[in-house]
Amino acid sequence: MSLPDTAGSLPETARPSADTAAPTQRRQRPFALLGSELALVFRRRRTWAMLGALALVPILIAVAVKLTTDGDDGGPAFLGDITNNGLFVAFTALTVSIPLFLPLTVGVVAGDTVAGEASHGTIRYLLVAPTGRVRFILVKFAGAVAFCLAATLLVVLVGAAIGAVLFPIGPVTLLSGTQVGGASYAGRALLLALYVAMSMVGLVAIGMFASTLTNVPVGAMAATVVLAGASQVLDQLPQLDWLHPYLFSHQWLGFGDLLRDPISFDSFGSNAVLQLGYVVVFGALAYSRFASKDILS
Repeated sequence: MSLPDTAGSLPETARPSADTAAPTQRRQRPFALLGSELALVFRRRRTWAMLGALALVPILIAVAVKLTTDGDDGGPAFLGDITNNGLFVAFTALTVSIPLFLPLTVGVVAGDTVAGEASHGTIRYLLVAPTGRVRFILVKFAGAVAFCLAATLLVVLVGAAIGAVLFPIGPVTLLSGTQVGGASYAGRALLLALYVAMSMVGLVAIGMFASTLTNVPVGAMAATVVLAGASQVLDQLPQLDWLHPYLFSHQWLGFGDLLRDPISFDSFGSNAVLQLGYVVVFGALAYSRFASKDILS
């Protein structure tokens, strides 16, 4: 005598449905995957090591200027302004970090987005969670962008702090010749950090696309960093002046309008359009590659 099939005797409305349970769970925790990604990015020792290295940039600049007898002895012209006003440390540190240090750290994070999961064999489990491939790409992109913003804000905050400790603080003379108080300059410094973080968004998209092409994170990281350097080299060649406006690094240092009175957002807007173009193109390429990729690990 066989046992009765109790599952089969249940009415259709009483049976649990995997198709309805999964969307309900996603609605209940819509940002769970994003929170997990942010925790993953900022919990890594490598991330803290890179942020620590970026924090050393304004510290080393301020200490070096403090130890010299003449603040404008060599280096960029605005180094001499640091001795008169410590608030310039943040601006100087950002300017120094943009060509090398920020692209290097951003390239490491962006190159690890997909290839890192593939190398650890966790992509398959994330997609079964369930996590769609579009959502996976978007969350990985958001995590890398969050690192960009954290990195630039850290440089600004550490620069302002060490500048206040080692040098006098006072009204800041802008590029337009007018002076603003410390509070007004703090708002402009935050805009500078946002501008620089936005400038790295195109590089993030490029790094994510490179990350979908390999299961070796180091390869994607190296390719992203090399492309960042190549773009800056091409931007310095006068023979390629027709190409310069289309390079993702062309407006990395174009934040001068934020240091004028009144503030002009022309460069901010043009840079945003440029970076958005790279995000759309390389984001689409990254998704196209990832959507057609066989997930074997």
